[in-house]
Amino acid sequence: MTDTPQNAKPSTVLACRRLVKTYRQGPQEVRVLNGIDLTIGAGETVAIVGASGAGKSTLLNILGGLDLPSSGEVQLLDNFLNELNEKQRGTLRNQYMGFVYQFHHLLPEFTALENVMMPMLIGGCAKPEAKQRAQAILDDVGLSNRGRHKPAELSGGERQRVAIARALVTNPRVVFMDEPTGNLDTRTAKSIQDLMAGLNQRLNTSFVIVTHDEQLASSMDRTLFLADGSFVPAVGTVS
Repeated sequence: MTDTPQNAKPSTVLACRRLVKTYRQGPQEVRVLNGIDLTIGAGETVAIVGASGAGKSTLLNILGGLDLPSSGEVQLLDNFLNELNEKQRGTLRNQYMGFVYQFHHLLPEFTALENVMMPMLIGGCAKPEAKQRAQAILDDVGLSNRGRHKPAELSGGERQRVAIARALVTNPRVVFMDEPTGNLDTRTAKSIQDLMAGLNQRLNTSFVIVTHDEQLASSMDRTLFLADGSFVPAVGTVS
């Protein structure tokens, strides 16, 4: 067997197989995901697009361990998420995953710097180290001088940059984004897109992004189209 360098990243970061998700509505069972197979490589960027109700956010939540499938499996590195309890999945999310949503979900009573520090503090990191790392990430996203400001004192684009910094502060292997530019003007959305591309190249972080933004989707390594709970051939639009 060939030895693998200690710091080498595996070619596959995340994979799901035969993923099914059903919900019960009264006497009826509604299938939202219908046997999804997906593999995400290290440093790969993937856009998932489709009409509202196609199952995009459900898929993202299951891949991120925020929800469990009805059947099938999700593998993050060497861990099968459906075999872990909620606490164990939470630990993996903190160590290896980052999340960014259309609405930033920053804690309003804390500064930008404190918001970015939060995942590291939750993970047990010492406060001085968390502060140093959070400031470095804020520098990376162009907010060197905004760390002491609370979310209400920041613009929409700045708040989203703080959310991205918070998602990246633990050096995750994969970042999940649900409509990260959906609430931004065109110019700000383009700056967020450029930011993600730069961070991806420098940090080799994988990105899985649900979006209706055609420009953002076209900048990804792959674009997958989801319809009625299954991946389908491209239809020429992401709206």
